[in-house]
Amino acid sequence: MSRPGTDLARESRVAAESLCPGVGCGELLWLDEPLSLWGGTDLATGMITDVHHPQHGLSIAGRVLVMSASRGSSSSTSVLAEQIRAGVAPAAIVLSSRDAIITLGALAAAEVYEVWLPIVLVDEHGRTALPRSGPVAVVATDAGASVTWNTPPFPND
Repeated sequence: MSRPGTDLARESRVAAESLCPGVGCGELLWLDEPLSLWGGTDLATGMITDVHHPQHGLSIAGRVLVMSASRGSSSSTSVLAEQIRAGVAPAAIVLSSRDAIITLGALAAAEVYEVWLPIVLVDEHGRTALPRSGPVAVVATDAGASVTWNTPPFPND
């Protein structure tokens, strides 16, 4: 039930499939092209270093990445795990196609470092419903997953 006078359109949510459980919040960063974490990002800072990538120079650290899938080397698994350990990984990753390399990196970090990076899979409808910028929350559990934004600020509800 909503409060009188509240704008229900402000609350938005997309259902997703959980690939790696966890909770993450951060500013969205849409990647226009797939990215290889190995050779495409700086291991120590999370900066996109691939000079040919459209988002070159931006940091993935603490952001919620929206991308179709990764590109390139299976070494991206270990790069993501080490970025998680170093605290310069994304806060969450939203994929539009399954990506075993990225998912394995997050699962390995969870097992080895006990740090969980949520990775979710959205369908085309969910992908197009996501905003292009702004803060989002990603929640992924065994029971399901979602990406939420514009949540009304009612902390006592």
